Amino acid sequence: MSAFSLLNPLLVEALAKKGIDRPTRPQELMIPAVLSGKNVLLIAPTGIGKTEAAVLPLLNRILKEKKPGVRLLYVTPLRALNRDMMERLAWFGERLGISIAVRHGDTTQRERARQVRNVPDILITTPETLQIMFQGKLLRRMLENVEWLVVDEIHELARDERGAQLAVAMERLLAVRGREYQRIGLSATVGSPSLIAQYLGSGRDVSVLNVVETKSFHIQVEAPEDEDGDEQLQELFELNEELTRAIRHCKDVVDGATSTLFFVNTRDTAELIGSRYAIWDKTEGFGVHHGSLSKEVRIFMEDRFKSAELKCLICTSSLELGIDVGQTDLSLQFNSPREVTRLIQRVGRAGHQVGETSKGKIVTWNPDDIMESAVCARMAMAGELEEQRIRNNPLNVLANQVISIVVEYTEAAPEHIYKLVKQSFPFRSLKREDFDSVVKALVELRQVYEVDGLLKKTRRGREYFYDNISMIPDQRSYRIVDVGSRHIIGTLDEGFVAGLADGYSAFITRGTTWRVVDIQDEEVLVEQAQELGALPSWVGEEIPI
Repeated sequence: MSAFSLLNPLLVEALAKKGIDRPTRPQELMIPAVLSGKNVLLIAPTGIGKTEAAVLPLLNRILKEKKPGVRLLYVTPLRALNRDMMERLAWFGERLGISIAVRHGDTTQRERARQVRNVPDILITTPETLQIMFQGKLLRRMLENVEWLVVDEIHELARDERGAQLAVAMERLLAVRGREYQRIGLSATVGSPSLIAQYLGSGRDVSVLNVVETKSFHIQVEAPEDEDGDEQLQELFELNEELTRAIRHCKDVVDGATSTLFFVNTRDTAELIGSRYAIWDKTEGFGVHHGSLSKEVRIFMEDRFKSAELKCLICTSSLELGIDVGQTDLSLQFNSPREVTRLIQRVGRAGHQVGETSKGKIVTWNPDDIMESAVCARMAMAGELEEQRIRNNPLNVLANQVISIVVEYTEAAPEHIYKLVKQSFPFRSLKREDFDSVVKALVELRQVYEVDGLLKKTRRGREYFYDNISMIPDQRSYRIVDVGSRHIIGTLDEGFVAGLADGYSAFITRGTTWRVVDIQDEEVLVEQAQELGALPSWVGEEIPI
């Protein structure tokens, strides 16, 4: 008997309209597990219905009994993933009478107000926006009836400070709700399933469903060789011999495929390669995609790639996760990906259908990089992933959460905060003396007041919290604005802008050179230029070592 037989007939009918009449392996396992109320971690390859495996039984539960408030809270690490998830779920929502909304940094004030008036059944958000939702009475009220929490791409969040912040948020959600809720984690690449399950459950039982045998990979490592014409190309590119060869070889690889996602490790590398292809080949076949480009530019690139107007999209981790960019037959990696899990995520974007082999190539030239790439490729094809680590007791996150909790409640007892934070997995071993030392420092910095044994909020602490909601390293950024169209192209970090000069400086973004016309309070006004410009640098460009 199929797992679909456990679902509401309306839901089965909706699936049939999509041409889906039987479940994939993850769905066959996941649907009964979720319907039973278990906390579940599902590990399954990209492209075999992992998201639907979690969402279908929860849609079924929502149909079974209508209740006010947000019932399902769906958390992803990227706003772009939020947008993609909204598009995928909206189709079901319209046919089933289930309201769905997205709330993150790009959500308009009008839409936020509408969500408070008409609370959706399903809310898709990011860890940072969830932090903000704890602060307002009306927003907290939206969370009081949450019955299910889904953390998508959980491996990406669990390993760093964002993960520690989210882990505390899961316990704060429990405090708002006043009773337990069902926890579900999703990932395509987890090297330490039991550890991630402990992170998700934080002392609660979590069933691990590991569906790994259904996806195969074919990954080659290639080192470019000399060819006629490389010297002339080197003069055109204004690059060294090895880099010129590698960029030329990558174009040869792209020309031999139909649709290629071309992954690089940093945003400035994406811009370097994109700009060289722009001056070498004037066709519209190559695009650039990364997190410092505006949302409009990223969507424009994604849509052109889906419609086959672009045959290659040069991208960073901005497209590494589950964003839908249509059919891709090859994943190309420039230099070693440094991590097997990252390589699997990236190559898994190609052959994105059940039963297909995901094909990938790594292009590199340095002997050490070649060996490292070969090891990563071998381990990826063998399904051998690195063990994951979760950082314990990050005190910067602790300080952030102490201030956030005090702002949430106006005042709070240190003992209450200590117990709440310690319930989360990353802080399970937090010593009271370490907690007290952080609180003492916050009091001395006037981030909180201590009065009669209670911690009370301060204006300085409130300002600090809203300026530092995210655990991602950041600095002041400037919008890049095309003076001709007034379109926002992307952002530049303050440190790079400080070295620009009006009328003289030129830099590259979106694979195009732009000349600075004027620098205003929060904007760099630009116009297109013909020559090659400087490569911007952005905070957070370090890659795993």
